[in-house]
Amino acid sequence: MNSNQIVIGIDIGTTSTKAVIFEEDGRIRAMHAVEYPMLHPQPGWAEQDPYILFSAVVQSIQGAVYKGNVSAEQVKAIGISAAMHSLILVDEHHRPLTNCMIWTDNRSSKQAEQWQKTKRGIEIYKKTGTPIHPMSPLMKLMWFKEHEPHVFERAHKFISIKEYVLYQWFHQYVVDYSIASATGLFSLQAFDWDEEILRLLHIDRQQLSQLVPTTYTLRGMDKKWAEQLSISAHTPVVIGASDGVLANVGVGAVLPHEAAITIGTSGAVRTISSLPKTDEHGRTFCYVLTENEWVVGGPTNNGGILLRWLRDEFGAQEKEVAKRLGIDPYDLLTQYAARVPAGSEGLLFLPFLSGERAPYWDAHARGTFFGISLRHGREHFIRAVMEGVCMSVFSVALAVRDVTGPLSEIRVSGGFAKSTFWRQMLCDMMGKELLVPDTHEASALGAAALALYATGDIVSLQEVKSWLRISSRHEPNEQHTAIYAELFDLYTRLYRQLKDEFRVISSFQSKYV
Repeated sequence: MNSNQIVIGIDIGTTSTKAVIFEEDGRIRAMHAVEYPMLHPQPGWAEQDPYILFSAVVQSIQGAVYKGNVSAEQVKAIGISAAMHSLILVDEHHRPLTNCMIWTDNRSSKQAEQWQKTKRGIEIYKKTGTPIHPMSPLMKLMWFKEHEPHVFERAHKFISIKEYVLYQWFHQYVVDYSIASATGLFSLQAFDWDEEILRLLHIDRQQLSQLVPTTYTLRGMDKKWAEQLSISAHTPVVIGASDGVLANVGVGAVLPHEAAITIGTSGAVRTISSLPKTDEHGRTFCYVLTENEWVVGGPTNNGGILLRWLRDEFGAQEKEVAKRLGIDPYDLLTQYAARVPAGSEGLLFLPFLSGERAPYWDAHARGTFFGISLRHGREHFIRAVMEGVCMSVFSVALAVRDVTGPLSEIRVSGGFAKSTFWRQMLCDMMGKELLVPDTHEASALGAAALALYATGDIVSLQEVKSWLRISSRHEPNEQHTAIYAELFDLYTRLYRQLKDEFRVISSFQSKYV
């Protein structure tokens, strides 16, 4: 890549889309983000307007190009990262029949429960690498088939948000192996839509997009959109992959047994494998990065969103104090938590406010404080919430380790990585050194790197390691690790003992909410 050229990484996320302009060595020149709302027309439903999402993608690129003072000739390539598990039904005129259902949508929980219990459900998971869960487009399609058959039968195509964006730009329906491998419809072994699953749904492959590698490059963008984006219509647009697998690339966890832990709104633990691997107990996912690399991991629903919940619902006093002091309310919450010793003096939190995905895949799980006594104050609850998130992440890491083998290196990213205190807490929980790469836009960087790999400007995704500086390292406090090991054992027993009761309270809530 010439020194004056740049690459644009686009990250279509759950709450916003970011366009990030990278220099040839991975440095950020400019970025622009556009947020959008999540729609909840009924309890348990989670949707977004595809028109608003598409507009956000366009605006984010426009903003980044403007901020970076980039000319059309400087854009070497564009790479795309997108959130997994989205689903839009479109008609024969290519218009959405539905909003975009996103990964947090739980309306198909009954369908998922039915299939989780069957031998065939386990077979589908092992074949596709996508756990049986309401997040899966497979389960979403089963819900449509059962509850809105008139919409299901009208559908010309079943697509993700990335496919929707690319159709607007190039008038082609294409989907990369990575996004496809998170649908529950894709065979990991055959690298093709699974005919048996399509027959189960009574859909044919013409209703799905053409499958292409994650390095597939599109050219010839509709001139109307190229002009609006201030780029050439011939600029290579590399289809890219999902945000999860690209986050591994973006933090430099690109070799087997190198793990990436991300805690943003939600969280995930992932490691790259040279072979597709699934779990006998169905705890982990397996998604495609390239035709020779897969990412094995597990997501948790409950990450930084819990600290935001704590701040918004119970932190009015902290927000007011933080405003007077001119600091971030989260920093004040963290200061309170730091006053309490590891283990929160016996206050334990099961952090399942949004149900849970890995390793339990239980949409009915609910948040629980256990061990409350009169000695526990506000700061104990804050620390217990942060420790509960770390325990959730640790439980996923153990499942990933069981499938892939020991994790030799752990790199962390996401909003939580800005907090030295929270990073050290996770390090103590894991009992292993944590590395913090100097990057805050891992998925966008991964998309940009994959684009350069596709254009031949880099020979391996491992080159990303040379772009990154390790800004800090954390060593575990052995005393804290021992405390957390004792509490984690209780944490896992509590979940098992409360699993049936979670179902009862979830049913109660659905009747009265």
